[in-house]
Order: sequence, then structure tokens, then C-alpha cells
Amino acid sequence: MSKNKIIYNNLWAVLICVLSTYANSIYALDNDDNDKFVVVLDAGHGGHDPGNRGNGYKEKDIALKVVLSVGKALEDDGRFKVVYTRKTDEFIELHERGKIANKAKADLFVSIHCNSHKSQAFGTETFVLGLHANDENFNVAKNENSVILLEDNYEANYEGFDPNSPESLIGLMIMQEEYLDQSLTLASFVQNRFTKTLKRKSRGVKQAGFVVLHQTYMPSVLIELGFLTNNKEGKYLNSKKGQSDMATSIITSIVDYKESLDAAYYIPEPEKPVVSDTVTNNFPIAETETLSDEEVNVNGIIFKVQISAGSTDIELQPQNFNGLDQLSKVQVGDVYKYYFGSTGNYNSINELKATAINKGFDSSFVVAFKNNELIPLDEALKAGAASN
Repeated sequence: MSKNKIIYNNLWAVLICVLSTYANSIYALDNDDNDKFVVVLDAGHGGHDPGNRGNGYKEKDIALKVVLSVGKALEDDGRFKVVYTRKTDEFIELHERGKIANKAKADLFVSIHCNSHKSQAFGTETFVLGLHANDENFNVAKNENSVILLEDNYEANYEGFDPNSPESLIGLMIMQEEYLDQSLTLASFVQNRFTKTLKRKSRGVKQAGFVVLHQTYMPSVLIELGFLTNNKEGKYLNSKKGQSDMATSIITSIVDYKESLDAAYYIPEPEKPVVSDTVTNNFPIAETETLSDEEVNVNGIIFKVQISAGSTDIELQPQNFNGLDQLSKVQVGDVYKYYFGSTGNYNSINELKATAINKGFDSSFVVAFKNNELIPLDEALKAGAASN
């Protein structure tokens, strides 16, 4: 073999080795990204849409600065991958924001905004997707949704959705309903941090029909940092300190949320619900009071109706829940989740869900447990189908 051919072969071997090492490193990087918790951060408004201009401040600028601070901290934490809907002062249509989150297969979507009002109202509030419970919630959603009127071809993009029509909001719940539990959990974490750490006034966790939340297929919240129209709060939110404080609080809430999921799904010790004594009322629940061996044991799955979640520890008494009995609750971090009924029969639990809704718990939904651990509802239903 000639000297040149030997050199050529050696160089080719080195090149293959280098390319192989590079490919392996890229593959490892992809694997690392796949293992990370993906958070999509959405700074409200942008570009030719300034958002509200309370006291002369720009909502779009404040939202972006807070988002970039939150994103940097999460990126520095190796457990997270951050995707932004915008990192500069540009206008992104609402339906595109949802597409960005869905394409990223995000674990979480967090949209950040600032509020406004004709009065000196103040305080923070965090929204999840749901039907507006009152005119105030509807008006907040209407203000944020009205940005679609600035978009080209919005009628086609939103299939005739009218941001000024309460009726248009009714269909928004369906796609997000299965994520409501997780969305409420994060929203509660956010509000608790604002209150306990920053001593901000909490206006609570609320539900309203935000288009940007409707577009996403993952747990999603929309945070209103406060009111720019309030003289004191607007000045605070426009300051570096205010933006840093709010960002730090949101970062901690997202980390707490992720760690609560890790605890729920990976710690072997199951979470034990605290169950109240059964109280007899005139509700059609006799079939759920005593579960047959077949209902309990064939799949080991129990269905309950989640009627509410929040940071307040409420005594499990019918008078505290509009007369509902057979109550139970679990605590996850700072959040208490309240349940009504307990049965292995899916048809029965849907009857109980209807009872809860009739009693005023409009956002009630069915959850499933196996061995005292929360499991996805579709998994529980598939298990039931497999056994039939």
C-alpha cells in the first residue's frame, strides 16, 4: 500500500471518528432536551399592539421584561427548556402563540400581562381557561382577546370567534378541560407566592375565556401582574425592582409546580386523601355509598368529582360546599383539592358531576385514582374497557 493511501485511510478514519463523536454529542443533546420540562413563556401584546397604557406605561414592555427575566432563570436551571412566543417588541397573533406552544410539545404555557381599570383597583390575579363567572372576568378576557381584531384574516384564523360576544366563549372550555386541574394548581402557586412573598394583594385564581389559552393543548395560565392604571402599583410594575420581584415570584411558582408533579408521579409513597364522615342528604348517591367488590377491585380504580381547588383549607362540612356531602380533600404543596363522591362506576360519577354542577360548582370535572394515586382519566377509562 502506498504512503499516500495510508495517509488517506488514516485521515478518513479520523474524520469518521470525529463525525461519530459529533453525532453522538448531538444525539445526547437532543436526549437531554427531551428529558427537560418545557415551558413556553408568552409576553402579552407587542409591536403595534401596546396593550393597556395605564399612567402612560406600556403593558407590552413590562410583560416582555418580566418574561425575559423568568426565562433566563429557568434556562439556567438544567431541568427546564424555555420557548418564547416573542423575545423582542414584535406583534405575534394569538393563534400563532398557541401554535408555538403546541409545536414545542410544551409541559406548561404561561402568558404574562398587566391589568387596567377605570378606578384605582389594584392587585394580582391569575386566570385559567373557563366560562366567565361574572361580568368582571368577562371584561378582562374581552380586553385581552380584542387583540385579534388587529390581526389580518382574523375571521378565518378564529372561525368566526367574536371577542365581544359572551356566547363565543362557551366553546373555549372543551379542549382545555382535561388540563384544568394542573392549570388551577399552577395558578394557586402563583397567587400564593405573590401574596406570601411579595405581600401583593391577591384578587384570586379565576376562570375566563381567553383565546390565547384556548389555543394551547397543555396546562396554561394567564397572569395579570397588577394594574398599570393604579398610581402606586403602575409605578412599581414599571420599575426594575417591581419587575424583578414579580419575575422571581413566578420563577419560584413554576419550579414549585414542576416539583409537585415530580412528587405526585415519582415518589413511591402515595398521597392519602383526608376523607370526611359521610353525611346523608337527599342526593342520588346511594349507589356510591357502598362500593361492590367488583367495582373496587377489578381495576382498583376509583372516580371522584373535583369541585374546587385553592390555597384555603376548608372544613369538610356540607354547609361549606353548598350542601354536598361525601367530601374529601388532598393537599399538594400550598394547594388544597376538594372532591365530591367516590365510586368505581363511571356512569355513577357522571351523575354526581351533574349534581355538583347543579349545586353551583360549574367547573367540576371527573378525576381517577388508582391505589390512592391520581392517574389520567383516559388511562382509567381504557383500563375499564380492557376488562369488559
